[in-house]
Amino acid sequence: MVGGGQEDTAAANTLQKTDAQWREELTPEEYHVLRQAGTERPYTGEYWDTHTEGVYQCRACGAELFTSNEKFDSHCGWPSFWAPLTEGKVRYIHDRTLGMDRIEVRCASCDSHLGHVFEGEGYGTPTDQRYCINSVSLRLVAKGDAGDGQSRD
Repeated sequence: MVGGGQEDTAAANTLQKTDAQWREELTPEEYHVLRQAGTERPYTGEYWDTHTEGVYQCRACGAELFTSNEKFDSHCGWPSFWAPLTEGKVRYIHDRTLGMDRIEVRCASCDSHLGHVFEGEGYGTPTDQRYCINSVSLRLVAKGDAGDGQSRD
């Protein structure tokens, strides 16, 4: 079960910024998705069909969330991952909006909306999970571009 079956309702280690600060730092589309839990249209985001090796960071705060090693082609129109970089990088919220019952995925560092995670869809991945993440929520740092000399394989 996602998140060990525990619904996370408090963001204990969350980066705190005012709404005005977020609006100043983010584009209108980034703000809509990251801070208002919006969704970009499928097949329009920057990373839905990207195969570049690297680390995907939260676009709002730069926290490392996913890697290309866990990214897979789900053909759903959004970037899909079968797991986060490590547990604790994301948090989960039970989402009952729009008449659906889903698990929302947020950045554990800044509480920004990333997307949703689904289970049991039959993908041939190690976890049978699909983290369906908005491209606008992410920033890809290509392998070799990080400049820190660390390997993230």
